[in-house]
Amino acid sequence: MFYEKRKLLENLTGVNSSKLNYYVELKSKNEKIVKQNEGLGIINQIVRGVNIDMTIGDIVKRAYSKIALAVPCDFLGLALLHKDKLYMKAAMPLNLNRSNPIPRESFLWECTITEKNEVYDSVHTEDPFITENPELEGKICSLVVAPLFIGATIQGILLVGSKMSFSYSPTESNFVKQLANQLTTCILNIKLYKQVSRANCEWEATFNALTEPISLIDTHFNVLRNNDHFPIPTDSDFSKGDKKCQKCFTLLWGRDERCEECPMEEIIRTGKPVDKRIQKDSGETFDISYYPVYDELNKLAGVINYIKNVTYKIKMEAQLIQTAKMAAIGEMAAGMAHELNNPMTAIVGTAQLMKRERESGDGESELLSDIILSGLRCKKIIQNLLTFSRQDEYPFAIIDLNKEIEGALNLIRYQIDRSEIEFIKNLLPKVLKINANGHRLQQVLVNLLINARDALDGVKREKKIEVSNSVYEDGNEKKWVITTVRDTGIGIASKDLPKIFNPFYTSKEAVNGTGLGLSVSLGIVQAHGGTIEVDSVLGEGSSFSVILPVCVDNCLKMCD
Repeated sequence: MFYEKRKLLENLTGVNSSKLNYYVELKSKNEKIVKQNEGLGIINQIVRGVNIDMTIGDIVKRAYSKIALAVPCDFLGLALLHKDKLYMKAAMPLNLNRSNPIPRESFLWECTITEKNEVYDSVHTEDPFITENPELEGKICSLVVAPLFIGATIQGILLVGSKMSFSYSPTESNFVKQLANQLTTCILNIKLYKQVSRANCEWEATFNALTEPISLIDTHFNVLRNNDHFPIPTDSDFSKGDKKCQKCFTLLWGRDERCEECPMEEIIRTGKPVDKRIQKDSGETFDISYYPVYDELNKLAGVINYIKNVTYKIKMEAQLIQTAKMAAIGEMAAGMAHELNNPMTAIVGTAQLMKRERESGDGESELLSDIILSGLRCKKIIQNLLTFSRQDEYPFAIIDLNKEIEGALNLIRYQIDRSEIEFIKNLLPKVLKINANGHRLQQVLVNLLINARDALDGVKREKKIEVSNSVYEDGNEKKWVITTVRDTGIGIASKDLPKIFNPFYTSKEAVNGTGLGLSVSLGIVQAHGGTIEVDSVLGEGSSFSVILPVCVDNCLKMCD
């Protein structure tokens, strides 16, 4: 009996009692750890299923499907701060009002002030948040509200609610806090991904909006990116991953090997941008800019290649330069006319008076007649030069093409005769009328005649220039007038023929030509609905044919 009493006393107050308390406490701690691990496992399951392309609503929906395994949950909601206002962004399983901010009088704002978990064991139905969302009444009796932090700044709140009062212990409140932290990280990652995606889309839109070709090329001439614009037509579809034409010289220029003028080595050596202008055989002119691109180690990774077609711009510049030249000639001609017309008038007038005093057949009378004719010819040359260089806009009119040819010949005849060139004129006695600007056509013919004269410089064989015209009818019963200037000069190499109408292209010395004449002449003829065709053999001569449409209807009359 005594032994039993002593055993009972030891169990209550002694060593056995301490052991029992220890094991009870250890069991309780183990249960907490197990529950925490289970909670962390559930959080891991929730977070692991979150993708960066999910919306906040998708995240809340996924969390709601798993959270009840860890804590009581009949309602899950997430609200974010925006301009000091708290908006409900997503809720499950109810669809709450998301357009209006949560009233500041609501108890939900308390968490944003204290910046710590708030547990409400009994939710008042008179709260403004509940009254604005009547579907919550009776559905939430207890609630845990956890802050959402990004860095040290609170960005919103997470709400976990239960239909039962006093549903959340400190352990369960801590679980909601841990879940809030993980969901905040997920939301931040999604926001950052969207920002990067938006920036990438904006860059792509800017890249693709450029109408000129732009490419990213590595140092081995491979095109890494391109905006699907190319300087020449191509069958390659780069945007769909066509790998057969990845080299820049193939994709951009249709070549099988690298371009001779490629500046890649210069960029690798200097690390500086390079600007170039190239002119293709087709007549097109391109301005090309190369900008070096460096990687994170500041090593050259490639170049940005930007190509701009400036053919039209070059032609406009050529026309402006030609206009300025003609304006300068006009000013000079006006000064010459003013300075020479007065003394020439005096010379002609005096010679005419002296001739009247002489008898017909007198030797002096014949000399005076020569003086008068020469003086009148000088005045006509000055007037023709003044008319030729005048920059007024002449309207189109029905003109006699032979008359315009004669006008051009009068301006250039002296230079041809002085060069001891045989001149042959083979014009139709009657030619169909054309609708044209005679002044501009004279400029074209004068330029062709000057080129023909220059082509005969240094030629040892017989020098000839022939001007002829003809009429032909095409398959559409449309009539054309062809005016041809042919010479027996040095000719043009076949490889240079495609380039001769390019602005600023010239085979003459710098002091003798600017390369504008043929380019401007072609522009004038094209403005008349015609064209210029060339036929040339190197060492034998060239012929330039100006082809113009004949007037129709009542204009189809022969010039007398």
